[in-house]
Amino acid sequence: MAEGGGSRRRGAALEEAILGAAAEVLRESGAGGLTMDEVARRAGTNKNAIYRRWPNRVALGVAAYRRLADAEVTVPDTGSLREDALTLLRRANSTWSSPYGEILRGLIAAAGGAPELLAELRDGGGGAYEAAWLTVLGRAVARGEAAAEALHPRVASTPVALLRNEYMTRGVPAVPDGVLVEIVEEVFLPLVRGRATLS
Repeated sequence: MAEGGGSRRRGAALEEAILGAAAEVLRESGAGGLTMDEVARRAGTNKNAIYRRWPNRVALGVAAYRRLADAEVTVPDTGSLREDALTLLRRANSTWSSPYGEILRGLIAAAGGAPELLAELRDGGGGAYEAAWLTVLGRAVARGEAAAEALHPRVASTPVALLRNEYMTRGVPAVPDGVLVEIVEEVFLPLVRGRATLS
């Protein structure tokens, strides 16, 4: 991908090359190993081209992580809200306890108190996780398992927020499956059912 005899990449093509290179570095070296020099070398561009798009390595790392996390998200369709929710929560738990989780924790630490970067990392995968939960809820509404009022972003974000809380407050390497079942059965499903009374 090095620049040289070929035509110069611009716009979306260059951005894609930079994000791809940054994602590779994150996978191999984690957040601590992400440098603008290494990303520029792998993307076949210069650091100025990167800085024009991302103000610092943490912002670039967040964008690259979201790309990695979004690629991992698939929406289950088991025919049951309980099973779909457990599947999504188990996948998130598996991701957060894997090397991807280490990358996420490294980026959160590097972001410090920057609210805009922390907001992008909020659910560990950007918009793909929220979209997956809203899709699962939408299917449950269509099947008659949930009222239309349950199809709300706050409801959709509850299981992941509770899972994230387990990691933050308990410092565990992975959350036990029994806790995931509790989150779904004792909090999420009652919340979904309770929304039917708001009409």
